[in-house]
Amino acid sequence: MPDIPLGVLDLVPIPSGSTAADALRNSIDLAQQAERLGYARYWFAEHHLNPGVAGTSPAVVLALTASATSTIRLGSGAVQLGHRTALSTVEEFGLLDTLHPGRLDLGLGRSGGRPPGAAKAPLATATPVVDGRAPNGLLVPPRFSFAYLLGSPRVALQRKLLLLPGAESQDYAEQIDDILALLAGTYRSPEGLEAHVVPGEGADVQVWILGSSGGESAEAAGARGLRFAANYHVSPGTVLEAAEGYRAAFQPSDILDKPYVSVSADVVVAEDDDTARELATGYGVWVRSIRTAEGAIEFPTPEEARAHVWTEEDRALVRDRLDTQFVGSPGRVADLLEQLQEATEADELLITTITHDHRDRVRSYALLAEEWRRRGHSSQSS
Repeated sequence: MPDIPLGVLDLVPIPSGSTAADALRNSIDLAQQAERLGYARYWFAEHHLNPGVAGTSPAVVLALTASATSTIRLGSGAVQLGHRTALSTVEEFGLLDTLHPGRLDLGLGRSGGRPPGAAKAPLATATPVVDGRAPNGLLVPPRFSFAYLLGSPRVALQRKLLLLPGAESQDYAEQIDDILALLAGTYRSPEGLEAHVVPGEGADVQVWILGSSGGESAEAAGARGLRFAANYHVSPGTVLEAAEGYRAAFQPSDILDKPYVSVSADVVVAEDDDTARELATGYGVWVRSIRTAEGAIEFPTPEEARAHVWTEEDRALVRDRLDTQFVGSPGRVADLLEQLQEATEADELLITTITHDHRDRVRSYALLAEEWRRRGHSSQSS
């Protein structure tokens, strides 16, 4: 098996009984520990109006974390372009790159202020999925529909609060092109005017596109020869479609001569399977809060999670996420991650772990890193 680097995806979760300040301190500590443990990169997600998630501004959290670390790559997973401009994005990461040159990943995503579009039909994949399994046994559950979630009043409120009155989101592919041009110093307006971003122009940042399907994001990344991150942890039913759609659209660029894919997974590791399952008890209730559009709750203790009364509707809402969370001993989880890598042909894997106790979370990443090294994988990324 090839060397596959591991990275970290952090939502800055707030455990029940703690504060946003606690969550930020925990995330900075975890980034320091991930650097020590040899993880290749550390990304922060962007979420809004979630009582249990403090990661509202990747650039701000990245600035705090960059000052507390020295070598690990840091990035956004992802900046939500739906409510911002290409200029503001390049300016923010240009500022970061000024003091921390060559360490930043600018991960871009479509969501945030963008009105829901019509759902696209699933794309056919070259990899056959039979009875919910890829040929190597990876679980690929039925595609989950986010249509009702995107149409919820809460999501509409988020769009209203993120966008200025009367503002409209720019076309996504256009916005990516503007970001690339501003970074390169080649931007020209339709009228022929130049724009030069200081700081920002010439910034040594890696641009990534994040996507959950083989649609617009995968196509945009491939057509521009950019790195692509597919989300098994958000939409496991479409991970094969996303990776294959990106590769099918890929055109060599000055950045890459061949496709480069990262794939994310939800993971909890402990010394043994029973302990890991106990630590992961709160995950289902937490995912339910997201998928009902209530907003992510504070991550519960196992006892708090067990008090939840489950309905069949609840279970159906989170089944794909629960079934595809990798929980267990270091050996068991590493086996599952290697299976995910083989099925998707990922160049890297991005690990997101949430437990109620910060020490358990750090321990999970430490145990996984040790097992991953034992299997001969490196922490170097391209």
